[in-house]
Amino acid sequence: MKTGTIRQILLITDGCSNQGEDPIAMAALAKEQGISVNVIGVMEQDVIDEQGMTEIEGIAMSGGGVSQIVYAQQLSQTVQMVTRKAMTQTLQGVVNKELQQILGGGRTVEDLPPEQRGEVMEVVDELGETVELDVLILVDTSASMKHKLPTVKEALLDLSLSLNARSGDNRFAVFVFPGKRNDVEKLLDWTPKLESLTSIFAKLTTGGITPTGPAIREALSHFNKKRSLRSLLSGDDESFFEESV
Repeated sequence: MKTGTIRQILLITDGCSNQGEDPIAMAALAKEQGISVNVIGVMEQDVIDEQGMTEIEGIAMSGGGVSQIVYAQQLSQTVQMVTRKAMTQTLQGVVNKELQQILGGGRTVEDLPPEQRGEVMEVVDELGETVELDVLILVDTSASMKHKLPTVKEALLDLSLSLNARSGDNRFAVFVFPGKRNDVEKLLDWTPKLESLTSIFAKLTTGGITPTGPAIREALSHFNKKRSLRSLLSGDDESFFEESV
């Protein structure tokens, strides 16, 4: 089976967007470009705004990703679970597409006899350990997130450690919204590890608006810049997973 790069946006937020484009429409655009959008809603004392919950689920559904609402103390395991679940979801989509080309008739993994289905799922699991993964993380830094940011930082460090236990290459980038001067600000460009977040997060300021739509738009733009540069340097077409989501 051909290999490629799985591309994900991971959005960590605790509420509704209130500035700029519709984040659900932006997530749909990401999906069209082969990028899944996963959303984690961070809950405060049993409460998350109903409008916020609807938006979180809508963004993930529109972006072909996974959403989860959690308490801050469960964030670390949830970030890892959501990232891996979305990766498996993408790979199953790719495998189903290949099966349909081979078998015809819109058949999927679920239509195979149990033994063959087990063999296909083994392939999906193996790909999950070896495929290249790019995760662009968007962190909501509006005022209500202030005391949750240390937990977010720890969760992202744990994610880096967990994914780097795979044999496949990982690259992470981190953006925050709102930024100091703009709606969205780049904290960390593509890197295989996230250790430098410790010093960067200590300097973060919170407050102001929640421009979730512009943040997703900026993430797309950053992915496209990376893709253009890589194509220019290598002449490679790594669109296999990107077009198969």
